[in-house]
Amino acid sequence: MITTQGMHMPKLGLGTGQLRGAAGQQAIEQALGIGYRHLDTAEMYTNEATVGAAIKASGVPRADIHVTTKVLAENLAPVALRAAIERSLEALATDYVDLYLIHWPRPSMDLPRALEAMMRLRDEGRARAIGVSNFPVALMRQAVEDVRAPLACNQVEYHLQLDQSAVLGYARSKGISVTAYAPLARGQAIAYPEIAAIAKKHRATPAQVALKWLLDQDLVAAIPRTARPETQRANLDAARLQLDDEDRRKIAGLPKTRRVVDPDYAPMWDPPVG
Repeated sequence: MITTQGMHMPKLGLGTGQLRGAAGQQAIEQALGIGYRHLDTAEMYTNEATVGAAIKASGVPRADIHVTTKVLAENLAPVALRAAIERSLEALATDYVDLYLIHWPRPSMDLPRALEAMMRLRDEGRARAIGVSNFPVALMRQAVEDVRAPLACNQVEYHLQLDQSAVLGYARSKGISVTAYAPLARGQAIAYPEIAAIAKKHRATPAQVALKWLLDQDLVAAIPRTARPETQRANLDAARLQLDDEDRRKIAGLPKTRRVVDPDYAPMWDPPVG
């Protein structure tokens, strides 16, 4: 569990991007049924209603589930942002979200005004905590040091093929958590023979090794997306794996410059360290 800025977030969550409709609802329900208590969605995914329906149908109390959603960059003006969270809350069938993030930064955004509007939503209880996504250190610094926003999280692409030392270092220095999306690099992170060898040694899967490497890190959560019940359960079981120093040395020696999410509108990323 990660606790910061009044937020209590399970370290392993379910990414729900592309989980929509009846099949998506079933996948989310089954995840809740086997013990997931952290769901990640976004306005961009157009599936908040599916997530809300799954929560209701699951029978799990809303208070027991951490729900993160994210606002589109075009809705960061204060009036638009308030309208966006109201739409999200209605779709999710809830009075609040546990974590509300700016999904992607844009050069044209008025970051101080956006964060001030988000802080008001936090003060009103519409969002229990606020944060950002895809923010490099320069933008994190602006949010924290200039605006003094109480950021609880920065959600970024992070896996054993991508160094995020700069973001992690700054975030930890300010008590900000980092949620790793694409934690398996869309399957590419588990292709190394070194990872296969570690998995064999521990009678685990390569995906479990990659996830446990993330979950072992201070203030780091991970949100792998899968609809398959056997994979959902295997991801949960990754928490039981015990990596040793030799395993971590092997993982540290792998190349760490591969990014799998890099749209045209992405900010200038922090360069890998080392």
